[in-house]
Amino acid sequence: MFSADRGETAAELVRTSPLLDFPAGTRVLDLCCGPGLFLLPLARRGYAVTGVDLSPSLLDRAAGVCAEAEVDVRLVRADMLAYADPGSFDVVLNVFTSFGYFDDPEDNLQVLRNAWTSLAPGGRLLVDVMGKEVLAGWIGRPQAVDLPDGAYVVQRDVVLDSWRRLRTDWTLVRGTTARTASITSFLYSGAELHDLFVAAGFSDVECFGGFDGSPYDQRSRRLIIRGTRK
Repeated sequence: MFSADRGETAAELVRTSPLLDFPAGTRVLDLCCGPGLFLLPLARRGYAVTGVDLSPSLLDRAAGVCAEAEVDVRLVRADMLAYADPGSFDVVLNVFTSFGYFDDPEDNLQVLRNAWTSLAPGGRLLVDVMGKEVLAGWIGRPQAVDLPDGAYVVQRDVVLDSWRRLRTDWTLVRGTTARTASITSFLYSGAELHDLFVAAGFSDVECFGGFDGSPYDQRSRRLIIRGTRK
């Protein structure tokens, strides 16, 4: 999930994306920062970066990566359902499909409300997920990823509740043994996530089909929603 290739992709997105191009000194919150794939390139662009995650082990990895690169970031262990730092950020990012994992849909809405609270007036929230329309184009095809030690992981996605939710199964095969873990999340169309942003209080809500700022249409590979706190 957090391979070197994915880290390089994150760095390239931060370097080239018009959606991630902010003035120097912009206060950026990476919500669900994981091991810091976005933290490092964001800090290198001169932004004041804070990373929030619930996992101590992932935060330790993020701290190690940033220390090795000699970049200054602030790391906070917190649950996104509860975390809010009123008016402290100009930008809140939630990337790599880190949204929609609470069983109660009201909890997912609360995450957006927390982000609204954490933004200064004029600040923006950007959420990056696998949109329902995009997923419909390729779901059903298991994907396999080889690991350096000769093991491999097979990912399989299953649509639930009439396209309301998605279960993703990961099976790790190592030698003659196999282990499977699953996680369930809500699926959102562009219109549904747009309306959720509005319900959370955001204005000027826009949908994009990629970090290049392209429109969200039949050619899109991601669903990116951006909204502004007025």
